[in-house]
Amino acid sequence: MGSTRPRPARLAEKLLAIRQNIDGGLSQNQLIKRMHLEDELEQDRISKFERGVLEPPLHVLCAYADAANVLLEVIVRDELDLPETLPARGKDLKLLIPD
Repeated sequence: MGSTRPRPARLAEKLLAIRQNIDGGLSQNQLIKRMHLEDELEQDRISKFERGVLEPPLHVLCAYADAANVLLEVIVRDELDLPETLPARGKDLKLLIPD
């Protein structure tokens, strides 16, 4: 029937890194507030995303990208690394241009 798409292998690792590195580290509840998702996300869901138990829906991934000030592709593409400092100073489109 339907095909399954591969899950990015580094997704959970990157989501955890985003939370731990934004402004020196945020609690899971602080991250939820930072992403303006208080009305729909609870702390246990963030924990499941960071452990790779659940994959966040697209709008939540976009909120992570906005909170970290990185392109969504940096989060979901395994071959791209997060910047060392988060939130990033600016979204770098050069990351998406192949050499």
